[in-house]
Amino acid sequence: MLQQLPVALLLYWWGGWAYVFFGTCARVTAGVFGHWLIGYFAHNHGAMEYEVHGAAVQGHNIRLASLLTMGECWHNNHHAFPGSARLGLKVDEWDPGWWVLCAMRAAGLAWNLRLPEDLPARPELRVLLDAPASRCMRCLRYLCHLRSSV
Repeated sequence: MLQQLPVALLLYWWGGWAYVFFGTCARVTAGVFGHWLIGYFAHNHGAMEYEVHGAAVQGHNIRLASLLTMGECWHNNHHAFPGSARLGLKVDEWDPGWWVLCAMRAAGLAWNLRLPEDLPARPELRVLLDAPASRCMRCLRYLCHLRSSV
């Protein structure tokens, strides 16, 4: 947390304790809660195109959160290819984190970025051929579970 000290000192000089609170404490708290929240949804709800056989936890893609989470919402892709620097694997899967890495690579600040095709094959990885239908069934089972628990 020492990395917050220079920012906190600058904010205190600029506007006092209120600036420190909202510029440091509230910002860090919102970031941590946001990370936990997307982690919860990405491990429990959303679309799956890949399944890692034998894994205790499966990741899910949360389409609407890509810009807000810098691409972390493509969690099913991350579980399928954990060594890949790019999480949004399709054209319509926006991945701002990948865009930043590409800019850093162009500036010479990042190198050796790996993509799924650069990784060794995973025998435990299965592509779900019926992904849209399985998505509907998963949502239906979830809704039925909610009704039965009320």
